[in-house]
Amino acid sequence: MGFFPRPASPRDAIADLLTVMRRRSRTQWLGVAFALLATAIVLILFYVDPQVNTAPPRTITFVDSWPANRTDAQIEADQKKDQAAREKAAKAKQAEFQKIQKSFGM
Repeated sequence: MGFFPRPASPRDAIADLLTVMRRRSRTQWLGVAFALLATAIVLILFYVDPQVNTAPPRTITFVDSWPANRTDAQIEADQKKDQAAREKAAKAKQAEFQKIQKSFGM
């Protein structure tokens, strides 16, 4: 296996690296600088990205509060009022869809 280099010492490896670095032109060093900069930017973005917008947004839950001694008649009146509001909203939505339907000629 004569094509493998003989074991080299760290001193020889550093000397070889310095020799290679001295022989590079200015444009090659500029390319190295841009490559290192691009790599650093990607690594920084991988570090910063998980820390941005990770928490889910707050949800607000509205709860109605009633007195504990409410009568059945009051409960039924509230339910009828809520049902009327739901039906009114459903009719408004239906009218909106009918308007869209007419605009498309269906």
